[in-house]
Amino acid sequence: MNRGIEMKPVTINIFANQVHQNAVDHGWWSEKRTFGDICSLIHSEVSEAFEEHRNSKPMHYIVDGKPEGIAVELVDVVIRVFDYLVSEQIDIEAMLLEKHQYNVTRPFKHGGKKL
Repeated sequence: MNRGIEMKPVTINIFANQVHQNAVDHGWWSEKRTFGDICSLIHSEVSEAFEEHRNSKPMHYIVDGKPEGIAVELVDVVIRVFDYLVSEQIDIEAMLLEKHQYNVTRPFKHGGKKL
């Protein structure tokens, strides 16, 4: 289902920029979004993933050519996050590395957290 998207390995930042440009091209940034708007959109995708789980749906399936499922909704979370971070001119790769490097130094279960 290639719709003009370059389908070769790219960096996370390049992919995120493609995601953001697609959102711009489809009018999702014609008006400035608030941080609350962004959080609500991300939360709605998490909720959709949870509903797929509650309804015992598989990780991935297709309905009328549209990808559906738990994994698809979680990917939508990533797409929403990438879209926003690019709009804020964040180097996502650098941020991922910085946070992962910090997490490596944390104690087991971050010192006793249950969840």
